[in-house]
Amino acid sequence: MPKREEVKGYLFTGEREEIYGMRAIARICYEANRAYCMIFDDFSLEGWDDAPEWQRQSYISGVRFRLENPEVTARQMHENWMEAKVADGWVYGDSKDAGKKTHPCLVGYDALPDFQKRKDVLFSAIVKALTG
Repeated sequence: MPKREEVKGYLFTGEREEIYGMRAIARICYEANRAYCMIFDDFSLEGWDDAPEWQRQSYISGVRFRLENPEVTARQMHENWMEAKVADGWVYGDSKDAGKKTHPCLVGYDALPDFQKRKDVLFSAIVKALTG
């Protein structure tokens, strides 16, 4: 059986715990989000290992934000995500297009469909469940 620090991308101890611990939690959040989207016939997300690095980093940033702000609301999670996207040059668009940097969720929280709002709730719940 491999030692914990030998299991790439999962739980680590010591100095690598912050980096790889957040990455492992982000992976779980991502895959849960992906499965949730599939329920609504959205098959646009690749598996974590095939997702572009910018997308994985977005989830890691979300985990970091949630850990640094344990009482954050779903609205605040969305606002934080939006700020990061806009800072990276993304704009509102009718469809998600990484090449054009357009995304239909770049709207205020109240304008999101309930389906999208629940993704932020799910994300926060997973981080809380895994970190206490």
